[in-house]
Amino acid sequence: MRPVYVAGVWMTLFAKQPARTLKELTDEAVRGALQDAGVEAREVEACYFANAVAGSITGQEMVAGQVLLRPLGLQGVPVFNVENACASASSAFHLAWQAVGAGLCDVALAVGAEKMTHPDKARSFAAIGGSVDVDTIPPDLPADHSFLMDLYAGAALDYMEASGATVEDFAAVVVKNQLHGMRNPLAQYGSELSVAEVLSSRLIVAPFTLLMCSPISDGAAAAVLVSPEVARRLGRTTRVAASTVRSAGDGIKVSELAALGAYAMAGLGPKDVHCAEVHEAAASAELILYEQLGFAPVGEGPALIRSGATRLGGALPVNTSGGLLARGHPIGATGLAQIYEAVCQAGGRCGERQVEGARVTMAHNAGGWGEGDNLVSVVHIFVAD
Repeated sequence: MRPVYVAGVWMTLFAKQPARTLKELTDEAVRGALQDAGVEAREVEACYFANAVAGSITGQEMVAGQVLLRPLGLQGVPVFNVENACASASSAFHLAWQAVGAGLCDVALAVGAEKMTHPDKARSFAAIGGSVDVDTIPPDLPADHSFLMDLYAGAALDYMEASGATVEDFAAVVVKNQLHGMRNPLAQYGSELSVAEVLSSRLIVAPFTLLMCSPISDGAAAAVLVSPEVARRLGRTTRVAASTVRSAGDGIKVSELAALGAYAMAGLGPKDVHCAEVHEAAASAELILYEQLGFAPVGEGPALIRSGATRLGGALPVNTSGGLLARGHPIGATGLAQIYEAVCQAGGRCGERQVEGARVTMAHNAGGWGEGDNLVSVVHIFVAD
C-alpha cells in the first residue's frame, strides 16, 4: 500500500433540519470538500457514499449515491453505497483509502449524508433500531427514545459497578463536550452547563438523563483522498497513518481490537496521540473508550475525566468538536465529521478549539450493538508530515 493523503474535507451544520433535503446536504458537503482540496469533480475516479437510516425516512432505499452525486458532475465512475450503521461514513473513508492506497485511483471521494428527522419521532426511533439484530427487538418499545439507549444504559450500569464510575462522571463528559461544542460553529449544541444541570435534565433511562444521550440530527460530511503525487501537486501534507475496521468477536472488545490494529499500522501508541474524536453515543461510552483506546488503564476512565486531561487545554483533549453529544449524531455522516475534525486539528485549522501542537490525531467511530458491545469499530490516525 502506498501512502494516502487527505486533500480536502468539509461538513455541513449538524442539526435538526427538516427543511433541508438529503440532496442539499450532500451538495454542500461535496462541493465544499472538492473546493477545499483544490480538485474538480472530473478528477474524482471513485466515490464511496455512506448512509444508514435516510432510506427509511425519505424512501430512497437504493442507489442513493448515484442519485445524489450525479448532479454534482460525479458520473461515469464507480459509486459504491456503504452502510455500516453508525460507522457507515468512516467505513466509506476506509474503502476510499484502500482504493487510493492500492493504486486503483489517484483521487477518491468519501461522503456521509443523513436525514433522521421526521414529524413522527417513532419513525426515526424505528429506523435507528435497525442497527441491532431485529429478531431481538422487544415488542414493547419505548415511545420517547430509541431503545438503543436502554442497551447502552445496561452497559453503563455494568461499567459503573466495575470501575466505580458515577453519574457525576457521565455528567462531566457532557459538560466538557458541550463546552467544546460552543467553539464549533457547525455543532448542533454547545453551552456552559454544570454537572447539576445535566443531572436535572429529564430522565431517559437510568442512569442517563436527556443531555447524556446523543441527539437526532441531519447533516453531511465529505473528504477527498489522494495519492502522494497528487498531494505534492496540491501541497497537502496530512497523511492517513492508519485505517482499520474490525467486527465484533469473542473476547476482546471491538474498539480495542480496532485501536490495536491502528497503532500497529501507524507505528505509534496511545501516548503519541495529541487529540481524539471518539464515538460517545451516550456519555458513559466516552469513559469506556478512554480505556479501550489505551488512553487510560482498565477501570481508570473515571479518573481521566476527573483529571481534566481530556478538556481543551488538557494533556489529551477528546471530542474537541463537541462529540456526538454536542456536535450531533446524524448516523450515516458522523464518522466523516469526526475525520473532518481530526484532519483540521492536524492541519491547525480549528480556530479557537485548536489543540496546540497537534500533529497526530485520531478518529474513532463505532456502530451497531449486540451482546454488550458495538458490532463494528473503525479507527483512523492522521499525521501532519
